[in-house]
Amino acid sequence: MTRGSQSVPGSAAKTALVTGAAGFIGFHCCQALMAAGYRVVGLDALSDYYDVALKRDRLTQLEGDFQFVEGAVEAPGLLLDLFASHKFDVVIHLAAQAGVRYSIDNPRAYLDSNISGTFELLEAARAYPPRHMLLASSSSAYGANTQMPYGESAPSDHPLSFYAATKKAGEAMAHSYAHLYNLPITLFRFFTVYGPWGRPDMALFKFTRAILNGQPIDVYNHGDMKRDFTYIDDLVAGITALIDQVPEIDKPVSAQDSLSPAAPWRIVNLGNSKPVALTEFIAAIEAATGRVAQQNLLPMQAGDLPATWADTTLLEALTGPQQHTDLRTGVARFVQWYRAYYGV
Repeated sequence: MTRGSQSVPGSAAKTALVTGAAGFIGFHCCQALMAAGYRVVGLDALSDYYDVALKRDRLTQLEGDFQFVEGAVEAPGLLLDLFASHKFDVVIHLAAQAGVRYSIDNPRAYLDSNISGTFELLEAARAYPPRHMLLASSSSAYGANTQMPYGESAPSDHPLSFYAATKKAGEAMAHSYAHLYNLPITLFRFFTVYGPWGRPDMALFKFTRAILNGQPIDVYNHGDMKRDFTYIDDLVAGITALIDQVPEIDKPVSAQDSLSPAAPWRIVNLGNSKPVALTEFIAAIEAATGRVAQQNLLPMQAGDLPATWADTTLLEALTGPQQHTDLRTGVARFVQWYRAYYGV
């Protein structure tokens, strides 16, 4: 289906593909790209991993020069046809099977979407090269590495979940295509992202729902965890700022650049660069809801990390100083959205 108005006749608007367009981050990226004057084609399978109605409601908010295509990235030939039809200037690949814990129970979903889907994308780009491809990875790729803050060149050879393994595999696959076919590729390693229209399987959504319903929340590792919580607007600002930072071989921006010596390929952390204790995060939700959380303290779950912390030196070297939304402000905005959306 297609929504929105046509672009101004004679305008030189660029065309962007956003995979995972009905997802949390993809939805916000589509909004930002249209605000910047892009024509946007959004692809999403509308999978039932979580509430499809929420995904459809996100899509109804996308007003502008937007075309939605329903389909799975791993479907053979689908992406190739889209690339042939639109000749994309920019590709932002966010479609993936998300969730560390779900990958323990259903690893094949991650194989199909995260590995086969990335392969289909790279094959389409090989046939119809965009100016720049930006692919989502994850801070989970750092795995068992305990040296923090995580820098892009830190070891990432020991993934702790199959989800993390598929993200690491996607990085390696992208490097090979960047090298063989001279495809400029930037990979993002996201740190814990939160904000309005977020995913129901993530902590902020689950905690807010439980607290407002007077139910206990499950707090793993007995609350002894830290996360580099990144507000959605800050994350999207980082993504869009990197669109014009096209990697070129032998042109690093700093000594800490992750630029490959053999390909126009780099990895960039997108985070808040400030780890926050889980107890502080819960306190922010309590403040925003006006309720006290009942906490069910549990041991660490398999595949989880006790802490994450992004070194964003490279991001700032590429794009300049980044915006950082205060945690309590960001959480309050989510709770306000949640109350309005669910009529609480």
